[in-house]
Parts: sequence; structure tokens; C-alpha cells
Amino acid sequence: MAKPSFPTDEKNLLRGTGPQGHRMRMRHRVLSNGAEGLADYEVLEMLLYYSIPRRDTKPLAKALLHRFGSLAAVFAAPGPELRAAGVTDQALLLVKFPPVVAERLALAEERLRPILGSWDQLCAYLSAAMTSAVPGQFRLLYLDNRNRLLADEPVDDFASTAPIFRRALALQAVALIGIQKTLSGLNSAAAPLRLFARRLEGETPRLSMRLHDVVVVSDRRAPLSLRQKGLF
Repeated sequence: MAKPSFPTDEKNLLRGTGPQGHRMRMRHRVLSNGAEGLADYEVLEMLLYYSIPRRDTKPLAKALLHRFGSLAAVFAAPGPELRAAGVTDQALLLVKFPPVVAERLALAEERLRPILGSWDQLCAYLSAAMTSAVPGQFRLLYLDNRNRLLADEPVDDFASTAPIFRRALALQAVALIGIQKTLSGLNSAAAPLRLFARRLEGETPRLSMRLHDVVVVSDRRAPLSLRQKGLF
């Protein structure tokens, strides 16, 4: 990706001293290389200097981190304590926004990628996700290393596992959960489902994956775990 270009006057500022030159160099650094490499005090410094235009904000940023102990603690600190530490009302508005943004991003991520690391979490997901599923359809849940859902997709053919593992590798999944919806519980799906579960169970370790479970769901009964029943 091409590096951002800067007008001549900005290039002069990059070579200058004082707060303006320092800020321009910080801006150039972030635009050129991203913000990931910034130290905590630099992140806070940049937030503060947008609301404190004619002052070096590095000393204030370092003082806040020293006083409260961490960047997260600065963001969570009560307004009166931040004011007492030298944060202006205008700067306080900026300091209070990152926790709100982070929380909302986390909630959005949780809705998009629910964690399915326990039986209760899985049942809660299935109660919502499988209401409109087609009876007889087999689905696979692909999970990451934190048991977050990466994809919930139908499997139309039990003849080959190759498409399943290609998809799992593409998603960087490390675990699978199979789901079959039936009209009358396990009896109507038992034989082919158990055979396919055994096949997946035998093949997943070769790709450093794991089959967590295969679950049968129906509108009339609670979800049934084939693993808990010892059926594969």
C-alpha cells in the first residue's frame, strides 16, 4: 500500500521542534504504520492533544498512567478524579468515549460470534437458530480456539468429509459441532448420523481439529448429545 504523502508545510513541521512538530511526527507515524505499535502513553497522548491544542500532552498522558496504573484504568476513572489530575472538560469527553466504543464492539462481536463453550451456551444458541431449520438437514458449526462461532452451514452430502475440512481450514476453525434437526428425536436419524459422527471423530485429529459433539434437535424434545449418550 502506498505511503501517505504530505504537503510541503507539513514536511517542514515534521522536522520542527516543539509540540506541533512532535504531533505532526506522531500523525505521520500512525498514518504510515498504523496505531498498533503505539505505547499506551502515546495512545492517550494523541487522544488528549485533539482537545488540548496548544500544549504538549505527553507529560499529562504519562502522569495519568502513573496515577491510575493502566490505560484501561484511566478510561474508567471517575470524572472528578480525572479533572483533579489535570484533564480538561473537553479532554474528558474524548477520554470517556473509548470504553463505550469498546463495549459496543464487544457486544456486536458477541452477537455475531457467540461463544459455544458449554452445553448451556450451545442449547441457548440452538433454541434460536434451529427454529427455522429444515427437518432432516445436517448442519456444522465451525468454532475458533475460544469456541466462538465462525460459521453455521448445512452439509448436504455425507459421502465425503473433504469439503467440510476445506471449509474448516479456510475459516481457521479448530473445532466442529454437528447438528441434525429431526421430527421425532434420535430414532429417525440414528444410524447414518452415528456413522458420520464416528467418521468426523476419527478424521478431525489429523488436521489438529476436534469434534466437540453431534447434537439432535427437534421441536418436541430437548437437544440430545450423541457424545453424552456415548453413541460415537
